[in-house]
Amino acid sequence: MDCVKEQARNLPTHRTAYGGAVTTGRPVVTLTIIALCVAIYILQWVLPGVVQANLVYAPLYTAQIPGLPFEPWRMITAGFLHSTGLLLHIAFNMYALWIFGQHLEPLLGRLKFVALYLLSIWGGSVAVLLLGEINQGVVGASGGVFGLFTTLLIVQLQRKQDVRGILVLIGINIVISFFPGISWQAHIGGMVTGALAAAAIAFVPRGENQQRLQWAGLAGIAVLLVVLTWLGSSLVTLPQ
Repeated sequence: MDCVKEQARNLPTHRTAYGGAVTTGRPVVTLTIIALCVAIYILQWVLPGVVQANLVYAPLYTAQIPGLPFEPWRMITAGFLHSTGLLLHIAFNMYALWIFGQHLEPLLGRLKFVALYLLSIWGGSVAVLLLGEINQGVVGASGGVFGLFTTLLIVQLQRKQDVRGILVLIGINIVISFFPGISWQAHIGGMVTGALAAAAIAFVPRGENQQRLQWAGLAGIAVLLVVLTWLGSSLVTLPQ
């Protein structure tokens, strides 16, 4: 048995062009994110106000103002909440996550997929911090989902494929982002961050240093978001 395990460890890992380990079966990370969002959505109904009050994000939660709570983790947790007043909100996000996730997760690899998704959510919150009002509360996986939109665009560009379809989809969703009640900041921030993260993955040439360079690029984006969060939080002021 030990010999079999040793031989299995020594077998080469087959990878996609983007460094993701070739896998078969269901997209585990995508399904896990969907299950987590649905579970939290149910909790929002069971414990109305409690879940949202502790996980929603608004710039006031990262403002460097004495007397205000400093809870930067809300920049991520808000991406797993959805509006209980509009079922279409979670339905659209989960559907889009499933459609894009089952294609991109095996292509990028599970760890890089979840890193890109979380960075996109964070980037959406950073845009809310920089461009929104101090009490502008946001919820929803849209930042992460919009990051997947631009990820597919970057992948298709890198492969020199027709991008007209995804450009139309992105254009339609940008327009929708400016409808009343929707945080255009989170959508645009997620798109930009997703594009940067996708570029850091897709344009690294294959080779023994591919993984290191990809993760270095993603780490660099995380550092950039830390800096923007700190700068943005220092600029937040209370309304007069």
